[in-house]
Amino acid sequence: MEFRKIFDTIPEQFDKFRPRYSADLFAYFIKTAGIGPGTKVLEIGPGTGQATDPILDTGCDYYAIELGEHLCAKMLEKYGDRPNFHIVNDDFITHDFGERKFDVIYSAAAIQWIPERFAFPKTLELLKPGGMLAMMYLISDYKTPNEELYREIQKVYDAYYKPETPYKDMKEPFDYLHATDYGYEDLVRHDFHGKRVFNAAEYVAYCGTHSDHMVIPEPYKTKFFEGLRNAVLAAGDKVEFWDTYVLYLARKRDVNTQLKMG
Repeated sequence: MEFRKIFDTIPEQFDKFRPRYSADLFAYFIKTAGIGPGTKVLEIGPGTGQATDPILDTGCDYYAIELGEHLCAKMLEKYGDRPNFHIVNDDFITHDFGERKFDVIYSAAAIQWIPERFAFPKTLELLKPGGMLAMMYLISDYKTPNEELYREIQKVYDAYYKPETPYKDMKEPFDYLHATDYGYEDLVRHDFHGKRVFNAAEYVAYCGTHSDHMVIPEPYKTKFFEGLRNAVLAAGDKVEFWDTYVLYLARKRDVNTQLKMG
């Protein structure tokens, strides 16, 4: 199986436990990008909709492309009756979008699975002049708010975290900052903050949606998740995450605007 498709094996668990993104992030993104009725928006790799509702709710002309067959089916189950919702189950790298162009293209921790040599040139080509590319992802800190628990969890990782393929080897290197190397302009990073709290069962289920954790072989896999569960139970059945939601925005040059200004 391609590692890009690994999440397609757990659509229900993915939908329930993968984190949603900051409301403040979406408010800023929607306002800055001018998303609303009549705006043509493409979401790359929506999963099961972790970053879909706020955009779809603007009334924009929403279009998504999702590689996973089961993830796409879950998206249709959730949003298929919305008149402004459209999705295709295909590979972004090879999909023919025809004459379709977009005002905004965005991705929540999905574009990083596409080699940048494909991701940046193709999104640039699909955007209208002056169009915006938005890339978001999550950085989670559970060390600072749970230092003793963190040390116990690291012991579990040291003993049983033995994935067949390390995360860094699952995909080609991707750097959000390289967008400007492919013709994007005005690349800016914005950070937003939030917090999540899990009990032991929820924490284990959430960890079970991490791609590198999913490929831990037996007998390590069972012992790994049991160790995580026991560590959190011993710490009062609670683990807290301090989250940073990262949003990168960049634009495609609008030659016509520049000519008018010149």
